[in-house]
Amino acid sequence: MPLDDLHRLPKFRDALSYLYLEHGRIDSHEKAIAFHDAQGMVPIPAASLSLLMLGPGTSITHAAMVALADNNVLAVWVGEEGVRCYAHGMGGTRSSAALLRQAALASDENSRLQVVLRMYRMRFAEDLPRTLTVEQLRGMEGRRVRDAYAASSALTGVPWSGRFYERNDWQAADPVNRALSAANSCLYGLCHAAIISAGYSPAIGFIHTGKQLSFVYDIADLYKTEISIPLAFEMASKGGPQLERNTRLRCRDLFRERRLLARVVPDIRKALGDQEPEDFAPDQDPALPTPLWDPSTLPPGEKEG
Repeated sequence: MPLDDLHRLPKFRDALSYLYLEHGRIDSHEKAIAFHDAQGMVPIPAASLSLLMLGPGTSITHAAMVALADNNVLAVWVGEEGVRCYAHGMGGTRSSAALLRQAALASDENSRLQVVLRMYRMRFAEDLPRTLTVEQLRGMEGRRVRDAYAASSALTGVPWSGRFYERNDWQAADPVNRALSAANSCLYGLCHAAIISAGYSPAIGFIHTGKQLSFVYDIADLYKTEISIPLAFEMASKGGPQLERNTRLRCRDLFRERRLLARVVPDIRKALGDQEPEDFAPDQDPALPTPLWDPSTLPPGEKEG
């Protein structure tokens, strides 16, 4: 039986973080999915998965996509080592309440500013004066990130000369930049899945703007100095021929150790000033028509004219 009522699904915080697959075939298997490659077949428990990253050489059947959709799994088609995002499927709630709230906040200059200020303050361990401007917070954040790079470099002995990678020449980057790109890709994927799961749009950003993943970048930036930066230096210091793969595996473990899945959705709501939503009828019945918009119900100050 498909799980049409999404309130019966495991919450995002209770799921597995992500799975990256390449060079194989994915089909349905006992109401879930299975991955077939040269090594054989591996069943995948779709009901407890958050994000499925489909790398080069993968094919997926229609029935497998139905199983993923029924179990609220975000499918993302990515490039080699997960460093490019080409397309993604739908996931999350059928309710538009969170999306409408996000759009309203981003459309008003004052409310958007408050979200930006909250996002910057969330990155610092200490309380910051409420009088700080966006420019001041942005400068403090820049110093914090530079300090994180310097601290990780000193701790691991891996030299750091700045952020550099060439999308069309992956091997041109040094190991720490390649590891950082791989780690950030996993972090973006996880944040993307959380955003979709909670019913928000990955495109409506507050600090970042103008791209389909702007909000993903906003949320992922909350965790980079804690997770992807030190992880990248750690993996670069170890070296080895499978740097990107080992980085992804370490991301998986670190996401679990830091309980990242339990934090992302509450952090999104904290940044937006939102509360845990109540059950919403469109999730109970996917075919249920919802009320029509009526301008007569708007508050007097919001009516046209």
